[in-house]
Amino acid sequence: MEPRPQTASDRIRSDVAHNARVWNYWLGGKDNYPVDRTVGDQVTGMYPIIGEVARADRAFLGRVVRHLAGDVGVDQFLDVGTGLPTVNNTHEIAQHTAPHARIVYVDNDPIVLAHARALLTSTLEGATEYIDADARRPDQILRAAEPTLDLGRPVAVMMLGILNFVLDTDEARSIVRTLMAAVPSGSHLVLTHPTLELGGEGNEAAMRFWNENATPPITARSREEFASFLDGLEILEPGIVSCSRWRTNEREPEVAQFGAVARKP
Repeated sequence: MEPRPQTASDRIRSDVAHNARVWNYWLGGKDNYPVDRTVGDQVTGMYPIIGEVARADRAFLGRVVRHLAGDVGVDQFLDVGTGLPTVNNTHEIAQHTAPHARIVYVDNDPIVLAHARALLTSTLEGATEYIDADARRPDQILRAAEPTLDLGRPVAVMMLGILNFVLDTDEARSIVRTLMAAVPSGSHLVLTHPTLELGGEGNEAAMRFWNENATPPITARSREEFASFLDGLEILEPGIVSCSRWRTNEREPEVAQFGAVARKP
Protein backbone atom coordinates (compact mmCIF):
# COMPACT_ATOMS: atom_id res chain seq x y z
CA MET A 1 0.00 0.00 0.00
CA GLU A 2 1.49 3.32 -1.07
CA PRO A 3 1.74 6.09 1.57
CA ARG A 4 -0.87 8.81 1.41
CA PRO A 5 0.53 12.08 -0.05
CA GLN A 6 1.25 14.64 2.65
CA THR A 7 -1.29 17.47 2.76
CA ALA A 8 -0.90 21.00 4.11
CA SER A 9 -2.75 20.05 7.29
CA ASP A 10 -0.30 17.19 7.87
CA ARG A 11 2.54 19.73 8.02
CA ILE A 12 0.94 21.96 10.65
CA ARG A 13 2.68 21.68 14.02
CA SER A 14 0.60 22.82 16.98
CA ASP A 15 3.27 21.93 19.53
CA VAL A 16 5.94 24.37 18.34
CA ALA A 17 5.47 28.14 18.07
CA HIS A 18 5.66 29.41 14.51
CA ASN A 19 6.42 32.94 13.36
CA ALA A 20 3.34 33.43 11.16
CA ARG A 21 1.01 32.48 14.00
CA VAL A 22 2.87 34.40 16.73
CA TRP A 23 2.93 37.50 14.48
CA ASN A 24 -0.81 37.03 14.00
CA TYR A 25 -1.22 36.93 17.79
CA TRP A 26 0.78 40.16 18.23
CA LEU A 27 -1.46 41.80 15.64
CA GLY A 28 -4.55 40.79 17.61
CA GLY A 29 -5.55 37.87 15.38
CA LYS A 30 -7.06 34.53 16.38
CA ASP A 31 -5.26 32.19 13.98
CA ASN A 32 -2.80 30.81 16.52
CA TYR A 33 -2.35 28.03 19.07
CA PRO A 34 -1.69 28.10 22.83
CA VAL A 35 2.02 27.47 22.22
CA ASP A 36 2.16 30.54 19.97
CA ARG A 37 0.51 32.70 22.62
CA THR A 38 2.81 31.36 25.32
CA VAL A 39 5.96 32.13 23.35
CA GLY A 40 4.50 35.44 22.16
CA ASP A 41 3.85 36.49 25.75
CA GLN A 42 7.35 35.43 26.80
CA VAL A 43 8.91 37.51 24.02
CA THR A 44 6.69 40.46 24.93
CA GLY A 45 7.83 40.18 28.54
CA MET A 46 11.45 40.43 27.41
CA TYR A 47 10.84 43.00 24.67
CA PRO A 48 7.60 44.86 25.48
CA ILE A 49 7.36 46.85 22.24
CA ILE A 50 7.32 43.80 19.94
CA GLY A 51 3.61 44.39 19.33
CA GLU A 52 4.42 47.95 18.22
CA VAL A 53 7.01 46.54 15.81
CA ALA A 54 4.40 44.21 14.29
CA ARG A 55 1.88 47.03 13.91
CA ALA A 56 4.49 49.44 12.50
CA ASP A 57 5.54 46.85 9.91
CA ARG A 58 1.91 46.39 8.87
CA ALA A 59 1.32 50.14 8.64
CA PHE A 60 4.48 50.50 6.54
CA LEU A 61 3.08 47.95 4.10
CA GLY A 62 -0.07 50.03 3.73
CA ARG A 63 1.77 53.28 3.07
CA VAL A 64 4.10 51.67 0.55
CA VAL A 65 1.40 49.88 -1.43
CA ARG A 66 -0.76 53.00 -1.57
CA HIS A 67 2.25 55.01 -2.81
CA LEU A 68 3.29 52.48 -5.43
CA ALA A 69 -0.21 51.72 -6.72
CA GLY A 70 -1.45 55.30 -6.52
CA ASP A 71 1.47 57.69 -7.04
CA VAL A 72 3.84 55.51 -9.07
CA GLY A 73 1.32 53.44 -11.00
CA VAL A 74 2.73 50.00 -10.22
CA ASP A 75 -0.05 47.46 -10.69
CA GLN A 76 1.78 44.17 -10.06
CA PHE A 77 2.94 42.95 -6.64
CA LEU A 78 4.96 39.89 -5.67
CA ASP A 79 4.55 39.57 -1.89
CA VAL A 80 7.11 37.06 -0.60
CA GLY A 81 6.57 35.78 2.93
CA THR A 82 3.06 37.16 3.19
CA GLY A 83 2.16 35.57 6.54
CA LEU A 84 -1.38 34.98 7.72
CA PRO A 85 -4.03 37.17 6.08
CA THR A 86 -5.32 39.99 8.25
CA VAL A 87 -6.95 43.35 7.52
CA ASN A 88 -5.55 45.59 4.79
CA ASN A 89 -3.66 42.93 2.89
CA THR A 90 -1.54 43.89 -0.12
CA HIS A 91 -4.20 43.03 -2.70
CA GLU A 92 -6.93 44.92 -0.83
CA ILE A 93 -4.87 48.11 -0.66
CA ALA A 94 -3.56 47.86 -4.23
CA GLN A 95 -6.92 47.01 -5.79
CA HIS A 96 -8.68 49.76 -3.85
CA THR A 97 -6.54 52.20 -5.85
CA ALA A 98 -6.10 50.12 -9.01
CA PRO A 99 -8.87 47.49 -9.34
CA HIS A 100 -6.99 45.82 -12.21
CA ALA A 101 -3.88 45.20 -10.05
CA ARG A 102 -2.43 41.71 -10.01
CA ILE A 103 -0.95 40.25 -6.83
CA VAL A 104 0.92 37.02 -6.13
CA TYR A 105 1.44 35.99 -2.50
CA VAL A 106 4.25 33.59 -1.59
CA ASP A 107 4.61 31.57 1.61
CA ASN A 108 5.42 28.00 2.54
CA ASP A 109 3.70 27.71 5.89
CA PRO A 110 0.77 25.26 5.63
CA ILE A 111 -1.56 27.19 7.94
CA VAL A 112 -0.91 30.33 5.87
CA LEU A 113 -1.68 28.34 2.73
CA ALA A 114 -5.02 27.15 4.07
CA HIS A 115 -6.13 30.64 5.16
CA ALA A 116 -4.79 32.46 2.12
CA ARG A 117 -6.64 30.38 -0.42
CA ALA A 118 -9.88 30.99 1.44
CA LEU A 119 -9.47 34.70 2.16
CA LEU A 120 -7.26 36.31 -0.48
CA THR A 121 -9.88 36.99 -3.11
CA SER A 122 -9.51 39.45 -5.96
CA THR A 123 -11.53 42.09 -7.74
CA LEU A 124 -13.08 40.93 -11.01
CA GLU A 125 -10.78 43.26 -12.95
CA GLY A 126 -7.57 42.10 -11.28
CA ALA A 127 -6.04 38.86 -10.05
CA THR A 128 -4.84 37.47 -6.75
CA GLU A 129 -2.91 34.22 -6.54
CA TYR A 130 -1.17 32.37 -3.73
CA ILE A 131 1.79 30.06 -4.34
CA ASP A 132 3.31 27.58 -1.91
CA ALA A 133 7.04 28.19 -2.23
CA ASP A 134 10.12 28.82 -0.11
CA ALA A 135 11.79 32.23 -0.22
CA ARG A 136 15.10 30.37 -0.59
CA ARG A 137 13.94 29.15 -4.03
CA PRO A 138 13.57 32.41 -5.99
CA ASP A 139 13.67 30.65 -9.37
CA GLN A 140 10.74 28.48 -8.32
CA ILE A 141 8.87 31.58 -7.14
CA LEU A 142 9.39 33.33 -10.45
CA ARG A 143 8.23 30.35 -12.50
CA ALA A 144 5.11 29.98 -10.38
CA ALA A 145 4.33 33.71 -10.55
CA GLU A 146 4.56 34.01 -14.33
CA PRO A 147 1.01 32.82 -15.12
CA THR A 148 -0.34 35.72 -13.03
CA LEU A 149 2.31 38.46 -13.37
CA ASP A 150 3.75 39.90 -16.56
CA LEU A 151 7.45 40.00 -15.68
CA GLY A 152 8.07 42.21 -18.70
CA ARG A 153 6.31 45.06 -16.88
CA PRO A 154 7.25 46.67 -13.54
CA VAL A 155 6.63 44.60 -10.42
CA ALA A 156 6.84 45.59 -6.75
CA VAL A 157 8.75 42.84 -4.96
CA MET A 158 7.63 42.90 -1.32
CA MET A 159 9.87 41.21 1.27
CA LEU A 160 8.67 42.39 4.66
CA GLY A 161 10.26 40.63 7.60
CA ILE A 162 11.33 37.62 5.55
CA LEU A 163 15.08 37.95 4.89
CA ASN A 164 15.67 37.79 8.65
CA PHE A 165 14.78 34.09 8.39
CA VAL A 166 17.58 33.55 5.87
CA LEU A 167 20.47 33.38 8.32
CA ASP A 168 23.28 33.51 5.77
CA THR A 169 23.62 37.09 4.48
CA ASP A 170 25.22 36.06 1.18
CA GLU A 171 22.29 33.72 0.52
CA ALA A 172 19.83 36.49 1.37
CA ARG A 173 21.59 38.84 -1.07
CA SER A 174 21.49 36.16 -3.76
CA ILE A 175 17.72 35.74 -3.30
CA VAL A 176 17.15 39.47 -3.73
CA ARG A 177 19.45 39.66 -6.76
CA THR A 178 17.69 36.76 -8.47
CA LEU A 179 14.24 38.25 -7.96
CA MET A 180 15.22 41.75 -9.03
CA ALA A 181 17.16 40.50 -12.07
CA ALA A 182 13.94 38.94 -13.35
CA VAL A 183 11.91 42.18 -13.33
CA PRO A 184 12.39 45.24 -15.57
CA SER A 185 13.36 48.85 -15.00
CA GLY A 186 10.71 50.67 -12.98
CA SER A 187 10.22 47.72 -10.65
CA HIS A 188 10.56 48.30 -6.91
CA LEU A 189 11.97 46.37 -3.96
CA VAL A 190 10.25 46.82 -0.59
CA LEU A 191 12.08 45.56 2.51
CA THR A 192 11.74 45.52 6.27
CA HIS A 193 14.19 43.78 8.59
CA PRO A 194 14.81 43.65 12.36
CA THR A 195 17.96 45.30 13.71
CA LEU A 196 19.68 45.83 17.02
CA GLU A 197 20.83 49.31 15.96
CA LEU A 198 17.57 51.17 16.62
CA GLY A 199 17.32 50.47 20.32
CA GLY A 200 14.84 48.39 22.19
CA GLU A 201 16.24 46.99 25.39
CA GLY A 202 15.71 43.26 25.55
CA ASN A 203 15.58 42.79 21.77
CA GLU A 204 18.72 40.67 21.56
CA ALA A 205 17.70 38.45 24.47
CA ALA A 206 14.20 38.08 23.01
CA MET A 207 15.64 36.93 19.67
CA ARG A 208 17.85 34.42 21.45
CA PHE A 209 14.82 33.10 23.35
CA TRP A 210 12.88 32.86 20.08
CA ASN A 211 15.61 30.82 18.40
CA GLU A 212 15.64 28.40 21.31
CA ASN A 213 11.85 27.98 21.53
CA ALA A 214 10.22 28.70 18.17
CA THR A 215 10.61 28.29 14.45
CA PRO A 216 12.01 29.38 12.08
CA PRO A 217 15.17 30.91 13.61
CA ILE A 218 15.74 34.63 13.12
CA THR A 219 18.66 37.04 12.81
CA ALA A 220 19.02 40.80 13.11
CA ARG A 221 21.19 42.78 10.70
CA SER A 222 23.07 46.06 10.71
CA ARG A 223 22.25 49.08 8.56
CA GLU A 224 25.24 48.22 6.36
CA GLU A 225 24.03 44.67 5.83
CA PHE A 226 20.49 45.86 5.15
CA ALA A 227 21.78 48.42 2.64
CA SER A 228 23.63 45.68 0.76
CA PHE A 229 20.29 44.17 -0.27
CA LEU A 230 19.57 47.43 -2.13
CA ASP A 231 22.83 47.56 -4.11
CA GLY A 232 22.29 48.77 -7.67
CA LEU A 233 18.86 50.22 -6.89
CA GLU A 234 17.71 53.82 -6.38
CA ILE A 235 16.58 54.18 -2.78
CA LEU A 236 13.46 56.34 -2.44
CA GLU A 237 13.27 59.11 0.15
CA PRO A 238 13.54 59.09 3.12
CA GLY A 239 16.10 56.31 2.65
CA ILE A 240 16.76 53.55 5.16
CA VAL A 241 14.81 54.41 8.31
CA SER A 242 12.82 52.75 11.04
CA CYS A 243 9.77 51.40 9.20
CA SER A 244 7.56 53.44 11.54
CA ARG A 245 9.11 56.64 10.11
CA TRP A 246 8.93 55.87 6.40
CA ARG A 247 6.95 58.80 4.94
CA THR A 248 5.25 59.55 8.22
CA ASN A 249 5.66 62.03 11.05
CA GLU A 250 9.30 62.23 12.17
CA ARG A 251 8.07 62.38 15.75
CA GLU A 252 6.65 58.88 15.34
CA PRO A 253 8.50 56.57 17.78
CA GLU A 254 11.19 54.46 16.16
CA VAL A 255 10.89 50.69 16.20
CA ALA A 256 13.82 48.33 15.78
CA GLN A 257 12.88 47.41 12.23
CA PHE A 258 14.51 48.94 9.16
CA GLY A 259 12.29 49.82 6.23
CA ALA A 260 13.17 50.97 2.72
CA VAL A 261 11.80 51.13 -0.82
CA ALA A 262 14.07 51.17 -3.87
CA ARG A 263 13.51 51.45 -7.63
CA LYS A 264 15.28 49.43 -10.29
CA PRO A 265 16.79 51.96 -12.75
